[in-house]
Amino acid sequence: MSRYNNRKKSGRKKAMKILLGFVIVIAGLGYGVYYYGTKIASDKLVDSVSQELESSGEMENIKQSVENDPELKQFVEEGKNVDESKLPFTTKEEATRVLVKKFGVNELQDIQQGVQSGTMTKDEVMQKAQSKLTEEEMLALKVIVYKELNK
Repeated sequence: MSRYNNRKKSGRKKAMKILLGFVIVIAGLGYGVYYYGTKIASDKLVDSVSQELESSGEMENIKQSVENDPELKQFVEEGKNVDESKLPFTTKEEATRVLVKKFGVNELQDIQQGVQSGTMTKDEVMQKAQSKLTEEEMLALKVIVYKELNK
């Protein structure tokens, strides 16, 4: 009888090992899909927004808006003399990846549509950004915006 119980226990251990291995593989695949999925989505988002701004001439309108709004100008100027080595990200692509992770693509699109249609104010956008981003992430965004506007 004890041989039978030992075989039964051995079978359970083997089944648990297989199940644990399966869970680890699925978790690894899920992480890979999440990481590369957000990377691909953020790269596409950066490309499409950059192309849209360049081709439509909106970049010049944005520069003028910043120049004409003292509050926005001060916000962007805060990114002028920052030590970039201490920032969580330094490129548009990295920033987009962080924004996609923190906000999600749908919420970012809602914000963009709200700003374009005039139903969302700059204060509402800032409040949303500050509620989801750390101070370091906000500073990194200021640096990137400063660089983009002063190319």
